[in-house]
Amino acid sequence: MGTDNSNRVGLVISTTDSIRVFLSGASKDATLSDELRQTSSELLLQSEVPYASLRAVWMASDPSTRPNLTRLFSGTRLVFTSPKPREKSEELKARLKKLEDIAERKAYQELVKDIAPPKDVTEPFSSYKDQLGFGLHVVVTMFTGYLLGYAAFRALFNHSPAMNAAGGILGLVGAMFVETFLFIIRSSNADANKTKKPRSSFSASSSKKNQ
Repeated sequence: MGTDNSNRVGLVISTTDSIRVFLSGASKDATLSDELRQTSSELLLQSEVPYASLRAVWMASDPSTRPNLTRLFSGTRLVFTSPKPREKSEELKARLKKLEDIAERKAYQELVKDIAPPKDVTEPFSSYKDQLGFGLHVVVTMFTGYLLGYAAFRALFNHSPAMNAAGGILGLVGAMFVETFLFIIRSSNADANKTKKPRSSFSASSSKKNQ
């Protein structure tokens, strides 16, 4: 009958005939305490015994009758046990599941990359740099329109301050309308390019399959 691996503490050795003879005599030795005799009886039934328990029985035994350690441990071997695998926490299991899902999605995208249309990640004003550039461009255009309108009305209405200001405002509004019109055209062209790209990629993938 083997020992319980979960209850082993410290060094464990295999049982030999000399150890069994010693334990058999120790289990009946009246000079030993009841606890040590009980320990000897239990160890006698085991094929592997803890070194600390065996040594405790040997130390308490009569030196004149007990075998020396060299003869007692002759032929024994060390018994090594594998530690229990550490259980994964719920948080670790969730993270591993998330990583597994991400890996599966990447593998799927790699498989369908020749069929699925490519994602267009370039959007208008997708960055602060684009937004600031567009805003500065609008300001410059409106300011230019104001100056042009102011200069034109100044030449037409003989330096009238009210008319000059009205001309500047009119030029500013006109520049705003022009900028809005150009923005609509650019947005329409971008949308048209988005619709063309999936078709072209699909036709390319179809031609590859036909080949």
